[in-house]
Amino acid sequence: MTVRPSIKIGFIGFGTVASGAIKILLKQKKLLERRIGTTFEIAKIADRDLKSDRGIPLPEGLLTSDVTEILQDPDIDIVVELIGGTDHARGFVLDAIAQGKHVVTANKALLAMHGEEIFEKAADKGVDLGFEASVCGGIPIIREIKEGLAAEKINAIYGIMNGTCNYILTKMRDEGCDFDEVLKEAQALGFAEADPRLDIGGGDTAHKLAILSNLAFGTPVALKEIYTEGIEKVSSIDIAFADEFGYDIKLLAITKRVDGEIEARVHPTMISKDTLLSKVNGVFNAVYVDGESVGELLFYGQGAGSLPTGSAVVSDLVDIARNITSQSSGRVPSAAFVPSEREALRIRPMAEIQSLYYVRFMAQDDPGVLSKISGILGKNNISISAMIQQGRKIGGSVPLVMMTHMAKEQDLQTALSEIDQLDCISGSTLLIRVEGEESS
Repeated sequence: MTVRPSIKIGFIGFGTVASGAIKILLKQKKLLERRIGTTFEIAKIADRDLKSDRGIPLPEGLLTSDVTEILQDPDIDIVVELIGGTDHARGFVLDAIAQGKHVVTANKALLAMHGEEIFEKAADKGVDLGFEASVCGGIPIIREIKEGLAAEKINAIYGIMNGTCNYILTKMRDEGCDFDEVLKEAQALGFAEADPRLDIGGGDTAHKLAILSNLAFGTPVALKEIYTEGIEKVSSIDIAFADEFGYDIKLLAITKRVDGEIEARVHPTMISKDTLLSKVNGVFNAVYVDGESVGELLFYGQGAGSLPTGSAVVSDLVDIARNITSQSSGRVPSAAFVPSEREALRIRPMAEIQSLYYVRFMAQDDPGVLSKISGILGKNNISISAMIQQGRKIGGSVPLVMMTHMAKEQDLQTALSEIDQLDCISGSTLLIRVEGEESS
């Protein structure tokens, strides 16, 4: 085999993901040479911490604290940005593109917030942008949407995209534990951050959904347009009631076409125990894709971790290396569609979506309470399909649980606002949206 000149890489950031990627580059050196017909050379690694031992033997002089040694080196072909955050990362990525360098990033927040700008600059400069690692770690969902499913009109994507939330909800279901207890355990095991708000509040999942929606439908999706709700209010009692109705509760990312518009939302969702997504437990991720021709597809695997995410980074490096050696950079548009053919579709506001709903009231166990509640629901076009009232006393009130037929979000919110003002209701009512077909 004739080996072409090496492809030089500069890493910005030497944390968990970068360490995984570099370990793979070193361990799989021969395999990667066979795949791309040349060699990768790690030219520089920039990081603020030059002393910590990452367990990787590196040549003297490879580490630097000066990012400009990478950005201004004309011999470096690909810049890998793995520092996280948005401000510094945005500047580094745009500087690299301006220098004509290809870029690989795992930075979901950066792409969710500044993706349009970065996609445009990369296209103008004729460089490749790889971001497989930004969504669901080792699951190759970005490449599948951009290339494997290029013939598909995608109707919908549903995803379990945060391992922390999935671990917590799985543990609550299997052991009947409360949210706060499981969160502390997840933090002790390293499955949750010391500050878990981005995970449990749904923000991490929303970043990923913004990227997938953009690629799937060829339309810009601003992060602020994605309705985002976390799992903090879900209790063990709700998980038990869901089980009685034949559902599991997952933090679900949902994006789909509806009458020429796009829905993009993240929230706790009840899904039937018969679905494959309901079987995705613990820290694992999964993405379900509904294509017009291929039908239903499910992508499942590890959504985080040094080596799974590092593998996704290296897969982007291989793709870009192939384009460099074949002189075909820009062959696949960064945002999956030719820039001039992307279109701005309306993102449907949450108030306009229609769904099935689970609603839990904490109500006094008195005569006439059910009549008051059902009257307000009926006045707002909400029809009840099932109900459970088992008289379990919690703080002087009992849970009254209802499942609705298909209803409009705004109508239900209006009804709940009125119901929560009733003297017989304690605290705010909890609603969880239900994804699936209307029962006959």
